[in-house]
Amino acid sequence: MSHRRFAAALAAVVIAASGCTSADEVEPDRPVVLTTFTVLADIARNVAGDHLIVESITKPGAEIHGYEPTPGDIKKAARAELILDNGLNLEAWFARFVEGTDAPHVVVSEGIDPIDIAGDAYAGLPNPHAWMSPLNAAIYADNMAVAFAELDPEHAPDYRTNAAAYREELQQVQNELVAALEGLPANQRALVTCEGAFSYLARDAGLTEKYIWPVNAEQQATPRRVASVIEFVDANDVPAVFCESTVSDAPMQRVVEDTDAAFGGVLFVDSLSEADGPVPTYLDLIRYDASTIVAGLAGGHRP
Repeated sequence: MSHRRFAAALAAVVIAASGCTSADEVEPDRPVVLTTFTVLADIARNVAGDHLIVESITKPGAEIHGYEPTPGDIKKAARAELILDNGLNLEAWFARFVEGTDAPHVVVSEGIDPIDIAGDAYAGLPNPHAWMSPLNAAIYADNMAVAFAELDPEHAPDYRTNAAAYREELQQVQNELVAALEGLPANQRALVTCEGAFSYLARDAGLTEKYIWPVNAEQQATPRRVASVIEFVDANDVPAVFCESTVSDAPMQRVVEDTDAAFGGVLFVDSLSEADGPVPTYLDLIRYDASTIVAGLAGGHRP
């Protein structure tokens, strides 16, 4: 959708929203907070409690990097009182989305210690996947609590209390992951994935990281890149390799075919699953990924 078409569509939706409300469109009884993707929405709901309505622009299973906003998304934005995005260049489409709305927006990754991408055209830019470290997710929660308190001062103490409780859960996940990895030999503490989406998790858990491509673009799975990963796996006798749920694992299966490594399983990054899926919440996602990584590196694997 071009910028001009996007702006025109947004204007039409805003005009429509200012008119009569249809029978099946009831005005929300609480402030509406809109997030760019499902992971942020779930963290936000834990901080908001019952005081706010939190919605996600993208649906479960959606790929966030190159997302194209729809008319339905624009309609959601028209009624939002606050918009949350990840920042760190994750949502390349987001700038034009915000330009046409009156709602303030907050970058929830503010204050994290960024890790720069190491190679290619993205070299020197911050890796956007900061939420993949539970320690960073705690910063996200704190930033949301501040933003919610400004939006809804009456319930500010509740937002702070909710964020503190959520931080404790995140710290428990972090502690469990670090403890499980400490017993592994050094060569087994290596995280090999399709996309470089685990830099923050790897840093904070004491893992060495290797990936086929730095940012989510499967066309970057060139023979040279795959060969580099094969060389790394062989040189370090890495027991298992992994791939993300939103991309094809075919390049990583070539690594498995040419090494002694097993395919350790699928990891979730950019999106939660549906409610009946394996990772309906962020805590489920990070626990699932942590247990999958530990099982794979210890010699087991998920089906």
